[in-house]
Amino acid sequence: MTSASSPVLQRSSALTQFVLAPNPGPMSLEGTNSYVISAPRANASVVVDPGPADEGHLRRLADTGPVELILVTHRHADHTAGSLRLHELTGAPVRAADPKHCHGGGEPLRDGETIHAAGVSIQVVATPGHTSDSVCFQLPDDGPHGSVLTGDTILGRGTTMLDYPDGTLRDYLMSLDRLEAIGDATVLPAHGPGLPSLAAIARDYRAHRLERLGQIREALERLGRDATVTSVADAVYADVEPSVRRAAEMSVAAQLDYLRGELRS
Repeated sequence: MTSASSPVLQRSSALTQFVLAPNPGPMSLEGTNSYVISAPRANASVVVDPGPADEGHLRRLADTGPVELILVTHRHADHTAGSLRLHELTGAPVRAADPKHCHGGGEPLRDGETIHAAGVSIQVVATPGHTSDSVCFQLPDDGPHGSVLTGDTILGRGTTMLDYPDGTLRDYLMSLDRLEAIGDATVLPAHGPGLPSLAAIARDYRAHRLERLGQIREALERLGRDATVTSVADAVYADVEPSVRRAAEMSVAAQLDYLRGELRS
């Protein structure tokens, strides 16, 4: 039984609920949304992105069980740090695209596979770009258009950073194309509120990236093709808060790599 001070389990769609982790910040927004997937009459659950190694948060997730399976969308610690401990609390295997983040006998996730757990069909969609191991989880039976747990590939507010050189813009644009093709599914991001119409959001994200590319092209015309990441970030991201400056510079590095690849070809 949970106490009055326990983290709150909130409904996010017909087949999902989430617990907001206590790790707010410039990159994590209000915190990590740790999702709990379960069919209405199922006596089990699947947890996606256990979040930080916060004992109260993880015990609240364990209380939603029995937890049958633990999934992670990508390697960053605000998604994976609590995975091993949640496995210890529940006995559930942990599956991720990167074998280093699998625990308890969990196998690496495979693009295109369908997982049947907690009475729900969960389709794995590889979406590299934010990181090379980023995946999304599509729930085709979750409401009229289904839903997609997008991890950090698409956020509930703002835009995601590309963790270059592990994440690349070329991969990211291809992933946005793939998500757009899914259609009007509900977006269930790992940070920020849920959003309607995955296709529309993916188009908006692509438009934003192409706008930034245009700005960086203009900066290179002024500064020279060999301009540094720092100097380009000063020109294009001059108004960003210091707390997200590093993320801006990584995104600039990814975009410069993309543009210089165009020049080489």
